Amino acid sequence: MSAELPTEATTFTRVAADADAGIRVDRFLAEAIAGLSRSRVKTLIEERHVHRDAIPVTQPAEPVRPGACYSLVLPAATPAVPQAQNIPFPILFEDRDVLVLDKPAGLVVHPAPGNQDGTLVNALLAHCGDSLTGIGGERRPGIVHRLDKDTSGVMVVAKTELASAALTQAFAARDLDRFYLALCWGLPNPAAGTIEGAIARDPRDRKRMAVQPNSARGKAALTRYRTLAHHQTAVSLLECRLDTGRTHQIRVHLASTGHPIVGDPVYLRRVPAMARLLDPATRAVLLDFPRQALHAARLGFRHPRTGVALSFTTPPPPDMQALLDLLHIAPS
Repeated sequence: MSAELPTEATTFTRVAADADAGIRVDRFLAEAIAGLSRSRVKTLIEERHVHRDAIPVTQPAEPVRPGACYSLVLPAATPAVPQAQNIPFPILFEDRDVLVLDKPAGLVVHPAPGNQDGTLVNALLAHCGDSLTGIGGERRPGIVHRLDKDTSGVMVVAKTELASAALTQAFAARDLDRFYLALCWGLPNPAAGTIEGAIARDPRDRKRMAVQPNSARGKAALTRYRTLAHHQTAVSLLECRLDTGRTHQIRVHLASTGHPIVGDPVYLRRVPAMARLLDPATRAVLLDFPRQALHAARLGFRHPRTGVALSFTTPPPPDMQALLDLLHIAPS
């Protein structure tokens, strides 16, 4: 019989002996605390739940120091199945197998630490109810791809096991038609091309991703872009297509080329030099935009049951459209 999950956060402390010197800290804690795997310890380290003498441990491979006191906080368990919540969202299409929606910016897709409820999954459970026939033995929506919290646009969700398997395969094979609209700083040269660079977590900031000079340290990533319109050489509207689907891929790739997305709270860390080309009022509006100006504009795929080609396109949401209107630019 498996042990019951803790209903409150639990703290474990272990003092390293001389014999533990040099062992990876994730291995040390996994062997010292019953029921925890190394992968679970690694996750807890990345989430800043492990300390050495009250100093956060940031690297799972850090060698253990004899005599040091290591503490690990195991957060309280959360319900395995998210709770249904009545949260409205725009529906573009729905049948027995799939639901296509226009995700609003600000809506988190899946429950996670810091966002345990109020997510799209909670909303889908309430909306779909008994029409979810079961995926992996559970009555739940199949999240086959995700959009960042503050990215808006078209998403498809599987309602059945058949749809989940087919759509997962389609996304893995890139057997679909999908593009994003990104409003970025500067004017890319050339106007159309590809950005290639392996992506991994930034070793200096675990909340960020970064292009890795050594491709062996990251996952291969390729973004195709095309400039649709621009305002002087200060701001450009791009169409971006993904050959791979890495975390924050478009945001990371554009920032790595010196063209970060307007409003990006993670990858835009200083006022771009191109901002000086704008009049003060326009510059202020763009610099104050509170989220990344990135929109999943189109998603096309074959219906998992019928094989019929479906395509859905949505315009940028009002806040992003207001920026385009201010700049007098629009998709061509």
